[in-house]
Amino acid sequence: MNNITMPAYAKLNLCLDVLNRRPDGYHTVRMLMQSLKMHDTLYLSRTEDSGITVIPYAPENDPSIPWDERNLAYQAANLFFQTYPVKGGVQIAIDKQIPAAAGLAGGSSDAAATLKGLNALFNTNCSLEELQQLGLKLGADVPYCLLLGTALAEGIGEQLTPLPKAPHFYCTLIKPSTGISTKYIYEHLELSPDTSHPDTEAALAAVTAQDRQMLAASLGNILEAPALTLCPEIKKIKADLISLGASGVLMTGSGPTVFGLFETKEASFHAAEYFCAHNYPTTSFVTEFYDPS
Repeated sequence: MNNITMPAYAKLNLCLDVLNRRPDGYHTVRMLMQSLKMHDTLYLSRTEDSGITVIPYAPENDPSIPWDERNLAYQAANLFFQTYPVKGGVQIAIDKQIPAAAGLAGGSSDAAATLKGLNALFNTNCSLEELQQLGLKLGADVPYCLLLGTALAEGIGEQLTPLPKAPHFYCTLIKPSTGISTKYIYEHLELSPDTSHPDTEAALAAVTAQDRQMLAASLGNILEAPALTLCPEIKKIKADLISLGASGVLMTGSGPTVFGLFETKEASFHAAEYFCAHNYPTTSFVTEFYDPS
């Protein structure tokens, strides 16, 4: 096999809690993760000559995305070739559909898809666990992006417990035009005895019980408070999504993307159309939960 096509799925944080800051600078987290059907597509082609090339699949792909060694797919391929003594190289064309810098793990997902694709192209027969250990060197979200589905993430995000698939929702994603620095968010996160934490246990119970209303009511993200200081429109977007019928709303990751959960595709599209029609300085997307099983 000389060519392979790999989907790279976006993710949501249905709950994101930060427990403490570790001495090494990382934060101990507890997160309820969920895959989305929205995905990038990676086209990997094995080459006889060693080397890595990463290119956009289409000219209209996001021009802000780096296509050199800064790209996480490039870094994943480089790490793979450093780890496994295989002959040849790879060209990776990426059709970007996940918005960049949106809290949706677009880069981490591309890295995960690259590792999976190279494992198949070069017949290295790595287990999922081996690929996850490799992926962790690239970022804390990469091991989850290799697993997919509904999962509890702990530690720095690498300790994963697969869960039953969550109750199904359609999602309207609203990305404000304001950019947010993940580093800034974590540096300005206040952790004290008075800090309000998401009810992750309630969200986990809702997944186990397949209780859609309980899950929507249990959404929580401890990073929203510092994100609001940079992007106050997050609050209005959430309020408008609720007024449009969303069962639950939340900022995902370190932001700035906000999602609304809807029970029907029609309601989800209606919400996205509302934001387009009212000239919000945002970009809207419609997708739904993805279950890899």
